[in-house]
Amino acid sequence: MDFVTKLPKLSQGCDTIWVIVDRLTKAAIFTPIKETDPMDKLARIYLKESERTIQTLKDMLRACAIDFGKGWVNHLPLVEFSYNNSYHASIKATPFEALYGRKCRSPFVGPKLEKLKSSVQN
Repeated sequence: MDFVTKLPKLSQGCDTIWVIVDRLTKAAIFTPIKETDPMDKLARIYLKESERTIQTLKDMLRACAIDFGKGWVNHLPLVEFSYNNSYHASIKATPFEALYGRKCRSPFVGPKLEKLKSSVQN
């Protein structure tokens, strides 16, 4: 796990994303939190595991902010879904497929999902 910090502060007080990555499936969970929440000690243990995922998360959020506007927290569920349903060469599957043994049926359709998928693959 790791944290993306120094994001624009939202009205709910969130200014950080807590990133948790499953080492086996590469599935990721992105949770909005406050930087002052007392979890920083736990992050130090897992820093190296999350670095690539953090970069991908930042790229995807940047693409969303440019294309769709609004605050980053509005895009987090779609970014997480897209990330977990993108192919990872290291496990030869998507994290969803590795975790559940089948392809995911997407509740998201349209250009928003395609834009996110292309930002993960590039």
